[in-house]
Amino acid sequence: MPAIKMPYGQTSFVLDLDDSEISAVVRANKPDIPPVSQARAVREAIGEPICSPKLEDILHPGEKVCLIVPDITRLWESTTVSTPLLLDAINRCGIRDEDITILCASGTHRKMTDDEHRKLLGDEIVRRFKIVDHQCEETENLKFMGTTSRNTPVYFNRHACEADKVITSCGIVYHFLAGFGGGGKMLLPGISGSETIQHNHELALNPGLGEGDNPHVRAGNIGPSNPLRSDINEAAAMLAPCFALNVVVNDKFQIIKAFAGDWLKSHEEGCRLVAEMDGVKIPEKSDLVIASAGGSPKDINLYQGIKLLSNAMAAARPGATIILVAQFPEGFGNKDCETFIRDFKDMKAREKALRDKFSIGAFSGFLFAEACEKYNLILVSEMPAKDFANTKAHPLASLDEALKLAKSFVPANARAVVMPHGATTLPKPVK
Repeated sequence: MPAIKMPYGQTSFVLDLDDSEISAVVRANKPDIPPVSQARAVREAIGEPICSPKLEDILHPGEKVCLIVPDITRLWESTTVSTPLLLDAINRCGIRDEDITILCASGTHRKMTDDEHRKLLGDEIVRRFKIVDHQCEETENLKFMGTTSRNTPVYFNRHACEADKVITSCGIVYHFLAGFGGGGKMLLPGISGSETIQHNHELALNPGLGEGDNPHVRAGNIGPSNPLRSDINEAAAMLAPCFALNVVVNDKFQIIKAFAGDWLKSHEEGCRLVAEMDGVKIPEKSDLVIASAGGSPKDINLYQGIKLLSNAMAAARPGATIILVAQFPEGFGNKDCETFIRDFKDMKAREKALRDKFSIGAFSGFLFAEACEKYNLILVSEMPAKDFANTKAHPLASLDEALKLAKSFVPANARAVVMPHGATTLPKPVK
């Protein structure tokens, strides 16, 4: 087998193993769809909605419309392509610019700068439309919608609640907690209050201190066994967007297919395509997994790298050795994530603190530390070893060093699962 490049920041390591040492190389599948331009993919989706009337039969002149879009952390969704086309379609229904509010689904993220708005949406849209960044702590801009069956109090941004019609626009990828990104996630956590977000995300843990995380809360699972996703959808149904646009992109961040219509059904169709592309069958789980995030920007910090870890664990047997190849030039990337890795000396203390005050950053740090307990976790990155002193991680500077250490952990006949783009591909063991 030719040497395999394992991306690392702007460069890469070369993995040179014999065929006999490799069980599978996990690469995205090529989708069986006709190649079309990005604009055509979006227009076709809007014109052929799934389980929904056409947009012109939903919207009426004089109505106030709230269009929910992602924030700058989702720049990969090619919003500069999809948003103008969707707004044009809304305008053709007789909706004036001044009756449209663009609400950026920031979740727990900070407000964006004017320059970031322009990068996300384009100069013309910033000039023409009212743009609001959701802020989960601004209680004066929240409206109570009710309580889910899992006791999540649902507070949404008032700009969406007070609009006559709500439309969402998003991209779909695997998500390590909600199964897939997009869909109802545009509302929870996208435009939710902090109390709503915290309560929902706590569903990632099993009930009871010491019980750890729920294994059903994972990438690829949007079924009823994932309580976090089910809670998201139940909350989103309280507002029930009248129309949704979902895009799927390739590894160059170009839209290759779009799905529009009913907010839940169109998202489910998009998830199926992502699963066909990025869900990759492997013969079986392995004693050794070697996974790269895919280079920059996917390995910009450890907080983002949890997606890589989550996918790599899907290919690992209990007690396996996992080598993560990720530069992490910005270090932890999230204060809560850093705290939960650096400042706790045992898992029980981490879990108690997480249950007392849940955040995605804290949960990411908890997951990393927990993985170090379950696996021989070797991290190839720029981060100093002292950052992981309170975990069982093995931080090293090169892939060669990592392979040498791995040999001391794995059986002599172990065959590796290799993941050159592990942040976006999910291994699916056949047995």
